Parts: sequence; structure tokens; C-alpha cells
Amino acid sequence: RESQVELREHIDSLATGEPNPGVTPAPLRGGAHGAHPTPSPELCRINEDQKVALDLDPYVKKLLNARRRVVLVNNILQNAQERLRRLNHSVAKETVRRRAMLEAGGYQGK
Repeated sequence: RESQVELREHIDSLATGEPNPGVTPAPLRGGAHGAHPTPSPELCRINEDQKVALDLDPYVKKLLNARRRVVLVNNILQNAQERLRRLNHSVAKETVRRRAMLEAGGYQGK
């Protein structure tokens, strides 16, 4: 069985049409003499199909849109958290003030 490097070299040599002297074609090495002796058109097609580069632009746009939405939600949450912090501080101040008034008023009434 041929190694992957030898197979890659054989496929590349078939794709370019240049014989590679260091690589024996698979049908001769495997002993299947009646099979396809030169399957170059099919191997060339497979080789070309594997070389097709992915178009990453749609994926990049989706990621940028997702990032924009995450930043927007993060800003909304930070603003809500700041408002809650200020409200909590105001409630705590008012509670202390009312407690002081009740204690002061309770001592006066007794």
C-alpha cells in the first residue's frame, strides 16, 4: 500500500501531466493489471475539487454582525446595571434616613 505522500505525489504528477519517476502508478504496484491503467481525468478532477478555496466573506460578515449585536447587548446591560446600582444606592440612603427619623420620633413619643 502506498503512503499518503506517494499518493499525493502521484496525484500531483497526474494533474500536471508530468511523469514522476520516483512514483510507480498504483495499478502496477498493486497487481491489478486489468484495471484502469491511467485514471488521470478522474484523479485530476478530484485533485482540483480539493484545491477549491472557501469563500470566507459571508462568514466574516456574519461574525462581524454577531459581534456588533453582542457589543450592543453588552452596552445595554452595562447601562441597566449602572441604573440599578444608582437606584440601590438611593434606596439605601432613603432607608437610613427613614430609620433615623423613626428612631428619633420613637424616642420623642415615649
